[in-house]
Amino acid sequence: MSELISLTAAELSEKLSSREVSSVEVTQAHLDRIAEVDGDVHAFLHVSATALKVAAEVDGARNLGARLSPLAGVPVAIKDVLCTRDMPSTAGSRILEGWIPPYDATVVQRLRAAKLVPLGKTNMDEFAMGSSTEHSAFGPTRNPWDLERIPGGSGGGSAAAVAAFETPLALGSDTGGSIRQPAAVTGTVGMKPTYGGVSRYGAIALASSLDQVGPVSRTVLDAALLHDVVGGHDPHDSTSLDRDWPCFADAARAGKASGSLTGVRVGVVRELGGEGFQSGVSSRYAEALDLMAAAGADIVEVSAPSFTYAIAAYYLILPAEASSNLAKFDSVRFGLRVNPPGGGTVEDVMAATREAGFGPEVKRRIILGTYALSAGYYDAYYGSAQKVRTLIQRDFDSAFAKADVLVSPAAPTTAFKLGEKLEDPLAMYLNDVATIPANLAGVPGMGLPMGLAPEDGLPTGIQIMAPAFEDARIYTVGATLEALLEESWGRSLLSHSPRFPLDPLPEIGDARTEGTRK
Repeated sequence: MSELISLTAAELSEKLSSREVSSVEVTQAHLDRIAEVDGDVHAFLHVSATALKVAAEVDGARNLGARLSPLAGVPVAIKDVLCTRDMPSTAGSRILEGWIPPYDATVVQRLRAAKLVPLGKTNMDEFAMGSSTEHSAFGPTRNPWDLERIPGGSGGGSAAAVAAFETPLALGSDTGGSIRQPAAVTGTVGMKPTYGGVSRYGAIALASSLDQVGPVSRTVLDAALLHDVVGGHDPHDSTSLDRDWPCFADAARAGKASGSLTGVRVGVVRELGGEGFQSGVSSRYAEALDLMAAAGADIVEVSAPSFTYAIAAYYLILPAEASSNLAKFDSVRFGLRVNPPGGGTVEDVMAATREAGFGPEVKRRIILGTYALSAGYYDAYYGSAQKVRTLIQRDFDSAFAKADVLVSPAAPTTAFKLGEKLEDPLAMYLNDVATIPANLAGVPGMGLPMGLAPEDGLPTGIQIMAPAFEDARIYTVGATLEALLEESWGRSLLSHSPRFPLDPLPEIGDARTEGTRK
């Protein structure tokens, strides 16, 4: 088994640039890893048949002296919510099973232009509706740390693929925490950029005012490198921000090199902690704050009282937008078509198709959203939720007047067991209690590993948020904290996994060793 899979994207970039290894070798190593472990993890829905061909083309261009991007030849996985012209794009739903789009999402175009090597499409909750990847129509993804537990959602496939060393990089999408919450429970790094900072063109829409594409990786620097590739203005996306962005990789390098947070005001959000948060998560969070304070940060408590209502507002706004966005799946233009016995009208075909093609969670949210938008209820529900959204944005403004960044746990608990919350939608929704406010306000946020919970030895994550447009600030602070945590733990968090770096995954049901701290 090749040790290439244990290297970060930045390390692979250096070896590829120096021709110490070839992209074909790196890609083959990751394809071998997928073949070895993904039968258990189920992170991928589709593995690219052309990955080695793309890798060979990159090697050929490099041998001819072409100027290539820093990540040229590095493998990447793509969440199945993003359109790809050469692979199925299902959004985890039967209603799009086997559908191959006629175009690439803008972020996929940018991956190809930068000569990264797409490995395949990763599993997800159907239409990104879920916090555990159990709502995928094609079966759940399992957490590589414990195969009986969830990897988070909706982007559990991307996070699990990175955590299982099946890919060094992945793309996800974040509507209410679908990048940051999976990062927290799998020991990976996930970044939700400022709304409009990364194009949504070609991302199958869930809630258009909340969705945001972002990177998943094993280090802050790797996330920054991928963000630099996919970010920036896109004229195809009407919500794309037309502005200049700094180099995020430089921001991450500066943070890691400095090792200091002197002068940085770190705001601890009072409403995002305490009751409902697992004791192990809270203890690791307190330790992370102590490390930041020891590095010179000024720790201040801030209050955001409207955050208390964020989940309620979110689960009115999101279903309302989803019911509108999913209306396009009508059995007529593309996707699944089910003809009822004996035939029927277009409406009959549409009803039969949606009954067969949509899963229970999607139907639940469509019904809720349609109700919230119906005559006589619009102002009472959707309109009121939008007013709460405004209050949340104002709370962020007030908090950022006192702090440069805000922090909280990224998820209230470690990964729970598969099936544990599947029949209780309200309990499932509470997994996003810490991440939803950032989506409602459009501000950037990162999920970063902060250690293993002492009671179960599973990963925990800290969330770092910054004002809109200040994504670089998160990369600087995040890379500094990452270095402090690695020093505290003695090595990177993923190296504490029972299968690091190259051991086979444990059999389902095997006992795990509890994580210990240096």
